[in-house]
Amino acid sequence: MAIFNEDTRKQLTELLGSLKNKVQIAFVGAEKDCPTCRDTYGFMEEFCALHDKISMKYYDWQMDTEYISRLRVDKTPAIVLLDENGKDQGVRFYGIPAGYEIHSLISGVRETSGIPAEMPDDITERISSIIEPFHIQVFVTPTCSQCPGAAITAHRLALLNEHISADVIEANTFSELSEKYDVKSVPNVIINEKPAFWGSHPVTKFLEAMEQFQTKPLS
Repeated sequence: MAIFNEDTRKQLTELLGSLKNKVQIAFVGAEKDCPTCRDTYGFMEEFCALHDKISMKYYDWQMDTEYISRLRVDKTPAIVLLDENGKDQGVRFYGIPAGYEIHSLISGVRETSGIPAEMPDDITERISSIIEPFHIQVFVTPTCSQCPGAAITAHRLALLNEHISADVIEANTFSELSEKYDVKSVPNVIINEKPAFWGSHPVTKFLEAMEQFQTKPLS
């Protein structure tokens, strides 16, 4: 049974628009101990069918361990966006990007395809000056209207700087992880394993939080 009806497919296709380059998606799933993997994979199959420049390959958690380790994927279901050459861009979704999060997925695909978002020069320079590794985790839910703003910003940072990786995590699917970080509301942002802030904020909020966790000042 189709997940997207005809009207939804049309709307999503329009939102995707014309992609510049091909985007590969690595889907990491498991046959056991992953109750949401099947539905998430079905969702992504239909999404990928919306555009001929989007492709997806399935990787089994137990069989494809070497490649999954290289992707630094540590849980399932995982969705990793790769450029046309298969290069990891540091952009990940853990859990189904449904509801409002479809906008985060669309934005991630478009920007991975080579369609950059407009960004002031001073902010771009500030992002490019980061030389320390930063791991951003954004906890979201499909019903949260503010969550895509935080998710898109985190992914944008990863796309603009190879030292940054950004995971968007569906909080209910990964409830134990939500408890670990004491996530009581979404969007909730964790940077380098430390609580940073919650809510949807401009990119400067992310940069200010990252400044607090680094060993060298951002220029």
